[in-house]
Amino acid sequence: MPARKTFPDRTRKLSRRQGRVTEMVAQGFKNREIATALGIGVHVVRNYLTTVYDKVGVSNRVELALWYEARRHGLHSPSALP
Repeated sequence: MPARKTFPDRTRKLSRRQGRVTEMVAQGFKNREIATALGIGVHVVRNYLTTVYDKVGVSNRVELALWYEARRHGLHSPSALP
């Protein structure tokens, strides 16, 4: 039997901090601004973003912002945004 491909589970819940970083990205904050606001290092913000990208199945902050806004408005697809 062939090995089954696994895909990222896009429904995995974000931690509270990952959610806050995602929210700030969607609001247009830069990594340095996020780091300052949360009292963490810029490299930690990058690590959070990498983990979040993997969890939700996106590859950059624009896609992440669209994903966040779609979820915030109860939509299932970023393309469904007005």
